Amino acid sequence: MKKAKKKTAVLLSTILLASSFSVVAAPLAQPVEAAETKAVNPSAKAHDQKVIARVSTERMFEDARYLAETIGPRVTGTEGEQKAAEFILERLASYGYEVETQEFGIPDKGVGHLQTSDNKEVLVTIPAGSGGTPNDGITAGLFDAGLGKAGDFTPEAKGKIALIARGGITFAEKVNNAIQAGAAGVLIYNNVDALAPLNPSLGGTSFDIPVGGITKESGEALLKDVAAANKTVNFNVQLLKNVKSQNIIASRTPEKGSNHEIIYVSAHFDSVPFAPGASDNASGTAVALELARVLKSYPIDKEIRFVFVGAEEIGLVGSKYYANQLNEEELKRSLVNFNMDMVGTAWENATAIYMNTIDGKANIATDTALATAERIGTPSELILYQRGASDHQSFYDVGIPAVNFIRREPGTAALEPYYHTPLDTMKYLSAERLKEAGDLVGASIYSLIRN
Repeated sequence: MKKAKKKTAVLLSTILLASSFSVVAAPLAQPVEAAETKAVNPSAKAHDQKVIARVSTERMFEDARYLAETIGPRVTGTEGEQKAAEFILERLASYGYEVETQEFGIPDKGVGHLQTSDNKEVLVTIPAGSGGTPNDGITAGLFDAGLGKAGDFTPEAKGKIALIARGGITFAEKVNNAIQAGAAGVLIYNNVDALAPLNPSLGGTSFDIPVGGITKESGEALLKDVAAANKTVNFNVQLLKNVKSQNIIASRTPEKGSNHEIIYVSAHFDSVPFAPGASDNASGTAVALELARVLKSYPIDKEIRFVFVGAEEIGLVGSKYYANQLNEEELKRSLVNFNMDMVGTAWENATAIYMNTIDGKANIATDTALATAERIGTPSELILYQRGASDHQSFYDVGIPAVNFIRREPGTAALEPYYHTPLDTMKYLSAERLKEAGDLVGASIYSLIRN
């Protein structure tokens, strides 16, 4: 892995990358019996307390607040993500770890800004394949193009920004029809209510005019307040190329010996556009940072690596890059990955801690967590579940047993309603659940690495 400390300052991206709520498989029964039948070392609880007594609820909550409020949205490749990386790096270095910045490229992207002539801001996403605008954007009137079918356009559309409803035909067809009518740009609004703007997929096609997605509410408001009143909007899209993201890795090895087994503790620190990302994933990042502090000086007999990854929200790009850079010797020494994502939501229905594994089967991480939960009396139910969709997938793909700890609703496996929306704020983050995650994962890790 190459060391790099380049700083990338770019505009806040307005690309919203959707993640699936779909259930891959039914939850598997919690193997509590297996945990109960294992012999417990008389000193195990004392070792657990060495971790639990030091895990600070206040420090985790304040770190999450810094990420979610002081920095705010940490969209991949933006200044916000870079600031989060710098914060993590400085904190880990202050704990005495050997810290490395691992840069990697990400796909080219567009960032956008939409404002009415009345100076009202409208949240907009810029899909892959959109064209750009001059630096000062384009100012034009809006043309109500209905569903964007060819027959919905008239000569009046020329030079205007076509305002098109979702539905009927593909997004790419809508844009093609607007281009044929001479439109200067396209705004597509959703046909269902949603907190975040629509992210229209253009099917791999690239266009010369700017294209954006907005909410149903915004589209209807623009029709009424701008199009009907013959007012204008300014639509600005800048295309960014050769953008980079980064992983931050802190390592600690035992004082004696060599070729130790490696335990990886991971969390992603980026977020989706418009979302402060308090739960997703300032929560997991704050817990991992606190565990790095707690475990910085205890004697260990295994190597521990804290891997804070960027670009998770655009397809696990950071963790894939990290895992694929591990050499054969490192892979042979790799024991397990503990990943944390959305571990602190205050949503009252998310009463269970799901232990997601890619194959739905127990492994060293889940067995260790169940045994730890039994010893320390973890309040929440632990549920083994088959699911990818987070950075544990990347470790599993290179042959490392991995688990993702995440809060969900038992039975439905639903995530919090604030997920990937502007409401993912500190208001809906639970300090108590951060502590519960820190105690469970921290004591589990320590039970594996302690000398």
